[in-house]
Amino acid sequence: MSTDTDPNRALQDIDPDKLRAAMTGLLPSYWAERQPDRLAISSAVGDLSFFELNARSNQLVRAFRARGLAAGDAVALMCSNRPEFAEVMAATRRAGLRLTTVNWHLTSDEAAYIVDDCEAKAFVADARFADTAASAARNAPKATARFSVGGDVEGFEAYESALEGEATHDIDAPSPGTSMLYTSGTTGRPKGVYRPPTAVATSAGAIAGGYQAGSDLHLTTGPLYHAAPLAFSLALPLAQGVGCVLMDGWNAAETLHLVSKHRITHTHMVPTMFHRLLSLPDDVRARHDISSLRFVIHGAAPCPVVVKQRMIEWLGPILWEYYAATEGMGAVVDSKQWLEKPGTVGRPDDPEHCQIRNDDGELLSTGEIGSIFLKAPEGGRFTYYKDEAKTDATYRGDYFTLGDVGYLDEDGFLYLTDRSSNLIISGGVNIYPAEAEAELLSHPSVGDVAVIGVENTEWGEEVKAVVELHGGYTASPSLEQELIAHCRERLTHFKCPRSVDFIERLPRHDNGKLYKRALRETYRRTD
Repeated sequence: MSTDTDPNRALQDIDPDKLRAAMTGLLPSYWAERQPDRLAISSAVGDLSFFELNARSNQLVRAFRARGLAAGDAVALMCSNRPEFAEVMAATRRAGLRLTTVNWHLTSDEAAYIVDDCEAKAFVADARFADTAASAARNAPKATARFSVGGDVEGFEAYESALEGEATHDIDAPSPGTSMLYTSGTTGRPKGVYRPPTAVATSAGAIAGGYQAGSDLHLTTGPLYHAAPLAFSLALPLAQGVGCVLMDGWNAAETLHLVSKHRITHTHMVPTMFHRLLSLPDDVRARHDISSLRFVIHGAAPCPVVVKQRMIEWLGPILWEYYAATEGMGAVVDSKQWLEKPGTVGRPDDPEHCQIRNDDGELLSTGEIGSIFLKAPEGGRFTYYKDEAKTDATYRGDYFTLGDVGYLDEDGFLYLTDRSSNLIISGGVNIYPAEAEAELLSHPSVGDVAVIGVENTEWGEEVKAVVELHGGYTASPSLEQELIAHCRERLTHFKCPRSVDFIERLPRHDNGKLYKRALRETYRRTD
């Protein structure tokens, strides 16, 4: 891919009607007809060609319809990264169904809440999570069609048995389906983010990746139940005739191995993956030929400037960053623009798409830090399912906020400061921990880090760093002081940690986001 491409050029070379049709399922047989034998899905438990993916998803639609599902109904899916995940997604997209993916790390009660709240009439579950799925199903009575993948789940019909005997040709009366994914629930119960089927191509299509059908391959690094991997590492490449190699659990060295083995051209990652890749020994990195890579998409969490600079030095200017969430897209930036504006997450195509507002809702000027608001696309306005109050609180007119804080520069480029929920207030001064985290990550001993506010009787809060060390380093009082000094050499002292704790593993979601609320609560309980 050309490295001087405009970040939104990717869509210009694609017929928008074809992309929208493929993304929403109106052309389910498009690639099956044109490249039937081309690899669509590769995984540890089996592969699918585009012909097979099309045929099996048609069978699944018929199995759903035979059990009473119709356009507009919901399907819940709790599944690891395996071929059936893609089949369920393709089936729901072409049959007008609403797909809700379920995080298989959840407890049975948490999973049951989502399956029940989304009003699923069908529940497809991986036998790998049999106990959780069976318990969740018992508390979700509307989900009467229950299929188990890869083995037995109590109270579930075998997925293969359900498909057996169903016709494989394209279904009658196809209609576009959609996904309704649930927020991570940082406060209270998670909520389903509902967006109409017409919004599917708008959201995922913002980064088309310059795919070339018939030759390219995408490496799927993250769990597909998350919004970003589902859109950017499954739906979008498949819609453009590009196969996906699915990782079932991420490992830095294995990533390089798979890129080399399959000659991967595209992938989606999160910043913690970058940091761990860069931390591999030089001989391990040199062992693998990853020259086939030409497009690395990243997002989901802020990327420290030093980490991204090192990735570009290593891979070349092939990194594209996006700012988005389940609720909608914000901005995109390629490597060339980012190097000119280090730290930016992009510039929206439309200057009116992004606004910065203060706590009173007033617009702020260039360079002023405030809450980031994004304009909802026409026909794509999201709502929080069955929660009008939360929906209304998120919007100001046609604009919504994700709770992020940042500013726009004089050229319209957006910079994130942090999330408002991560703000530390010490002595009346606002401190955004992302700055200190970025500096601490540049120290060779730091494998991962979270900076949080802990109680201080005099100042209200004080800054604490919680550090996960690289192998070969040992926690000690002297290393604690070294890290504090490292930070103070680079930042104003009030932004730096006054103490450092060392921990074996930080609580990160597997989409790369740090679960800071859990970490803060741990320190509140132990104070």
